Amino acid sequence: MMEYNPMRDEWIDEIGILAKLELTGKEREKAKQDIAQMIRYIERLKEVDTRDVEPSFGVLPVSNVFREDEIIPVEDRDAILANAPKLRDRAVVVPRTIG
Repeated sequence: MMEYNPMRDEWIDEIGILAKLELTGKEREKAKQDIAQMIRYIERLKEVDTRDVEPSFGVLPVSNVFREDEIIPVEDRDAILANAPKLRDRAVVVPRTIG
């Protein structure tokens, strides 16, 4: 008997587009099964009683190490800018990354 799979083909297609993947029909079906299995596992986790468990963001103790900002004088600005692939008005030109 075939197990019910809540994943829709359109969702798999959308995930493939977002992940920039070109899936074959076989890969698409495998992804559909794998994602459905993950969702079933997550549903099982919802059954776990966590009332007495302290919230946590990770299993290892983590602390941020902050330091004061330090202004360092630039010795030779022209030498630094000489390494840039493109300049405009003595500033480095970089590719646009937003909109």
